[in-house]
Amino acid sequence: MLLILLASLLLLILCIAVLKVNPFIAFLIVSIITGLLLGIKPSDLAATLQKGIGDMLGSIIIIICIGAMVGKLVAESGAAQVIANTMVRLFGKRYLLWGLVCTGFIIGIPLFYNVGFVLAIPIIFALVYQYKLPAVYVGLPMMAALSVAHGFLPPHPSPAALVTIFHASMGQTLLYGIAIAIPTIIIAGPLFAQTLKKIQPISNSQTFTPNELPSRLPSVANSFISALLPVGLLAITSIVGLLVPPTAPIASYAKLISEPPMVMLITLIVVSITLGKSQGHSMGHLLHLFETGVKDIAMIVLIIGGSGALKQVLIDSGASQQIAQIFTTWQVHPLVLGWCIAATIRVSLGSATVAGLTTAGILAPLMASFHVSPALMVLAIGSGSLFFSHVNDPGFWMFKEYFHLSLKDTFRSWSLMETIVSVVGLIGVMVIQACIYR
Repeated sequence: MLLILLASLLLLILCIAVLKVNPFIAFLIVSIITGLLLGIKPSDLAATLQKGIGDMLGSIIIIICIGAMVGKLVAESGAAQVIANTMVRLFGKRYLLWGLVCTGFIIGIPLFYNVGFVLAIPIIFALVYQYKLPAVYVGLPMMAALSVAHGFLPPHPSPAALVTIFHASMGQTLLYGIAIAIPTIIIAGPLFAQTLKKIQPISNSQTFTPNELPSRLPSVANSFISALLPVGLLAITSIVGLLVPPTAPIASYAKLISEPPMVMLITLIVVSITLGKSQGHSMGHLLHLFETGVKDIAMIVLIIGGSGALKQVLIDSGASQQIAQIFTTWQVHPLVLGWCIAATIRVSLGSATVAGLTTAGILAPLMASFHVSPALMVLAIGSGSLFFSHVNDPGFWMFKEYFHLSLKDTFRSWSLMETIVSVVGLIGVMVIQACIYR
């Protein structure tokens, strides 16, 4: 049984990394082959795949799609630029890196990684030319913050999907994620950047254009509140849940509002007013932005659905139970096991999202026997999925080309930064495990 699982993972790696098959199609092909090898009847296999995809997307699609809409509006309204300018002015030249870290973390919560990356580049290079500082030294801390938000924090696709798969609390995952993210960003960002001051670009050409901002920008307060609204809603409802008796009417409403789809829906309604209508945007323009935002993440949604098909194959075939018995004999902590599997798949495939979802498909049926916090398992796998980005990761090439680096310097800066994020993230997970769940 374990050999079939390993062969399936190798086939998935072969399809995506070598044959360049679309990850969604690769998941379907591997799920079908794995299901047949594990003894699922051909007549039942289609129903298994449909159930896996439906169960996965049914609980996650609202969060991801509305998150894409909110992120698009935060970027296009100029709110992200307002936040960046405010943080740079607040921290000044002396503490510029810390300002960029805070900016990256704040805009990284609502913005998907690729959007945040492209949005950050003009900000970074404007400061590079203004203060005559090395580009990698200035830019890497902000990229570290964006990467941590992408791997650790809902509503980003992989963490949000993992929360659903492991039936974890979104609020608890976000709370632990922020607690781990802060020291992780500090170490992988400003502190690590101190060792990169001598890295120079191999050319001086510019490959970016300034962001085209609307003539009317939102206020500073509006920008910060709109970007951080999901975190604020989860925090408020969590506090209400602790202070109010469960039988009180307000507790029921707080529980309803704390549900991730409701948090994102409320956020979308509010930002449509604060960053949309109040800034003079027509409803037609807002609908166009939302449509574009959903198109940007359409393939991610399909990949998440494909991972659900593989997970359901393992459950319906009974393989998950046999694998559970094997893993329970291993002398490895479950959180470390989740990190190791995700890190291995990440290095093999390059995609953090695919690494996280594949690992979750393997381990989700085993959670009852692990006796660990589902929120910490989400973060352990999220940390592992960021391990050692290299030539098979599009993010590696984006960083290399935008900063005009050699391969050696890209490994020395970007790849090592991602590895630090991954390892420190795991350490943070294990510290919380030791302190709270002894």
